[in-house]
Amino acid sequence: MKRFIITGAPGSGKTAIIRQLELDGFGVVEEAATDVIAAEQSQGTMEPWTHPSFIDAIAHLQRDRELRASYQPDEVQFHDRCVVCTAALAVYLGYPLSQFLAAELERVQREAIYQNRVFFIRNLGFVTPTAARRISLEDTLRFEKIHEETYRNFGFQLVPVERGSVAERVSFILNSALP
Repeated sequence: MKRFIITGAPGSGKTAIIRQLELDGFGVVEEAATDVIAAEQSQGTMEPWTHPSFIDAIAHLQRDRELRASYQPDEVQFHDRCVVCTAALAVYLGYPLSQFLAAELERVQREAIYQNRVFFIRNLGFVTPTAARRISLEDTLRFEKIHEETYRNFGFQLVPVERGSVAERVSFILNSALP
């Protein structure tokens, strides 16, 4: 099975790309952070990212989803972010890497879970706020740089997916990923 990571800064269009890949019949694995935020907000924690436990909650959900997806018959899967993104988020938020996060990063590298080529979705030049996405364009650009550095530090090759329509971006990804 080939597992490709789709990543990038908040508001870059990753979810729209993942939805189209799913509609095109590919296996997809959902992003964890947005779901952790929604669950926490539904329980009254309006800014869960202000708590250090937020990072591990994301990493645990990512691991669970990745492990469940490994039992699917897909020859190709696209993952909306991964634990490396969570490490970048920890750096961005100023949190140290927990033991669990460090162990997950080591496991992902040791087991070569993902393809080395990561599709890095470039920002669109604007950010549309949501309940989970409360970040300015300036902060998004800062996070984008941290994100890139983190992936490179873990030995991944970034394949930039530039601005364009969803169809253009998906076509580029598929032409780059599939033989």
